Amino acid sequence: MQRILIGGVAALLMAGGGLLVWQSMAYQPQLIPAPPPPEVISDKLPEAGTDAPAFGPAPPTPPEAPKASREEMRFNRYDRNKDELISRLEMMGSRTKAFKALDRDGNNLLTFEEWAAATGQRFASADGNKDQLLTRKEFAKTRPKITAKPGCRC
Repeated sequence: MQRILIGGVAALLMAGGGLLVWQSMAYQPQLIPAPPPPEVISDKLPEAGTDAPAFGPAPPTPPEAPKASREEMRFNRYDRNKDELISRLEMMGSRTKAFKALDRDGNNLLTFEEWAAATGQRFASADGNKDQLLTRKEFAKTRPKITAKPGCRC
């Protein structure tokens, strides 16, 4: 028992000594040498020779990415982790009713096919004359209903 007590006291003394050395080093000024001044070679810009071409080669053109459809862009906006599935958390907590309506198989994952089917149904219900085209009046039917907000928070 006496050995354990002596070992504990010795460990505390060593830790206290290390703390004192560490703190004393923290308050010493750090002398950082100043960098040498930059060498000035010339104030003029380099000039091209008489046989130098006026223009260099054109930069390479970047590859064109395929343009995503409007529905794919909307789907990708909700698919935060880009795993091609929208989870309930990704769909946002305030939209759980909308998520449940879109998730046909009830597995809490929304595939692009489920998303597109629901959007196609919304398009079909808004297309009154069934000509596969939406006029401005028909397109306005696809907009979510606006609820009146209270005037004040009294």
